[in-house]
Amino acid sequence: MNLINPLDVFFWTVRKNEKDVINLYNSLSPIMQIATGGSMLNFGYWMENTFEPVSAQENLCSYFGKLAELEHATTAVDVGSGLSAPAIFWRNNYEKLNLFCININYDQLSFSGHQKNLEFLNSTSTKLPFSDRSVDRVLALESSQHFKPLQDFISESKRILKSNGILTLALPVTLPSASFVKLGILKFTWSSEHYGLEHVKELVSSSGFKIHDEKLIGENVYVPLANYYVGHREELKKLILKKYPKYVEKILYESILKMKKASEQKIIDYVVLKCKI
Repeated sequence: MNLINPLDVFFWTVRKNEKDVINLYNSLSPIMQIATGGSMLNFGYWMENTFEPVSAQENLCSYFGKLAELEHATTAVDVGSGLSAPAIFWRNNYEKLNLFCININYDQLSFSGHQKNLEFLNSTSTKLPFSDRSVDRVLALESSQHFKPLQDFISESKRILKSNGILTLALPVTLPSASFVKLGILKFTWSSEHYGLEHVKELVSSSGFKIHDEKLIGENVYVPLANYYVGHREELKKLILKKYPKYVEKILYESILKMKKASEQKIIDYVVLKCKI
């Protein structure tokens, strides 16, 4: 059983430095894998005919890849690549694409082993190991909410992108109505920076990018994901309790309910941005 000290989790969540994020993901990523049955660590894009998490996650990867115009790219950098499942998905759908998976978490990089047309680089998001104007796409699928300072990542993306390159982001954001009080339990269990939508857009614009596409998809992310967990809680709870103490599942459940409510109250949303220089 994975014994997690709640005090450790509290400090990891409050401080949110790079080492804390690594500790959080190493400790809690298996819960996401248990709950979804796969190795993608995103919330998914739930459509009318989507009934389970893996399909929702693949929907999000598919939408994200099309928005990034991966069919016209030869080199792409996946920053904050997690367990590399999205990169493998894109590689399988775009045969000419060479992908570089960037992750500060070495344990996650080593998860997938050797992969064709994939290279794994252990690096921070704010110091990307590429020369100027050398890549076609920079991708950050549900990862840039952890980058700090986000401005440095966006500036680095501009530096390494070719003149016709594209930066594509997908991340949870807070809306203007959000407040520390309204976030409730999420202010402690939302283990990333609470970036506001307008703040993210301002950083993108001030770094020399123009936003060519912006879509808020929170209603297709948080509510259906929460409904899935609630509807399958008993079976998922049994699986989680095989590896984690009871209180971990309880906190997860309460956080999911608050996430759903915050989405319905327009306190949080989920934005996908396509940006060009």
